Amino acid sequence: MYRFTEDCLIGIDQIDEEHRHLFELINAVMDLLHNDAIADKYHQLNALLDDLKEYADTHFEHEEAYMESIQDPELAVQKQQHQEFREKIDSLDIQSKDSEEEQKEMLEEMMMYLTKWLYHHILGSDIMIGKLHSIQENPSVFDEKYYTGIEFIDEEHRRLFEIIEEANQLIKAELLHDKYDEIVRILGELKEYTQEHFKDEEEYMERIGYSGLEAQKRAHEAFVEKLTEINLEEVDERQQEYLEELMEFLLGWLINHILKADKKIGEESKKEC
Repeated sequence: MYRFTEDCLIGIDQIDEEHRHLFELINAVMDLLHNDAIADKYHQLNALLDDLKEYADTHFEHEEAYMESIQDPELAVQKQQHQEFREKIDSLDIQSKDSEEEQKEMLEEMMMYLTKWLYHHILGSDIMIGKLHSIQENPSVFDEKYYTGIEFIDEEHRRLFEIIEEANQLIKAELLHDKYDEIVRILGELKEYTQEHFKDEEEYMERIGYSGLEAQKRAHEAFVEKLTEINLEEVDERQQEYLEELMEFLLGWLINHILKADKKIGEESKKEC
C-alpha cells in the first residue's frame, strides 16, 4: 500500500483531500491487480484507470485555478508537471501486452512511477503553494527560529542559507549584466552541498531510529530532483527573472522543510536522550 502520510499535507484542505483520493485510487488499482480471485479483472482495471485519469485531470484543474487566484509564481511550472503526468498515464496500453503476466508487470511499473511522481510533486512543488508570498523580510538570515538543537544539522542549514544569500547578492549586482556563469556556479555548489547535507541528516536519523526517516528521504529526493531539472538554457535566456524566482522557491522550500520537518528530528532526539 502507498500511504498518504502527514508530510504530504500542504495545509489547503481541498488539495490535501484530492491528493489523498489519488493515493486511494492508485491503491485500488494495486489491490485489484493482485487479487487473483476476481475473474475478468482487467475489464475492471481499465475502468479504475479511467477513473484515475479523470480524477487527476479534475484535481489539476482545481489546483491550477487556486494557484491562479493567488497569483502563485510557480503556476507555469505546475502546469508543465501536470501535463507530464497526463502524458505518462495516457501512454499506458495494457492491450499491447499478450499475456496477463506482462500486463500485470506493465501496470505495476506504471503505478510505481505514478506514486513516485505524486510524492515528488507534492513534496517538491505543491508543498509551496501559497507560501512563496509569505516569506518574511530578510528571510535568508539564519536565526534561532530555525535551530533543531542538533549542532551539525544547524551548521549545515546555516551554510545552505549562506549559499542562497550568495544568489540574493547576485540578484542585487546591477553592474554585472551577464550573470550566467555565477548562477551555474552557485547552483552547482547548492546541489553538491545539499546532497551532502541530506546524506548526513539521513545517517543521523537512521542512527537514532527516527520514525520519520522515510518521509524525510522522499522530501530530500524531491528537492534534489528539483535542482537537477533546472533548465540552464532558460536560465541564460532570462537570467535576472529566473534567479529571483529560483531563489524565492529554494529559500521558501528550505524554510518550510526546516520548520515543519527537520525541527521534529531535534524533538525526537531529545525524547530519546
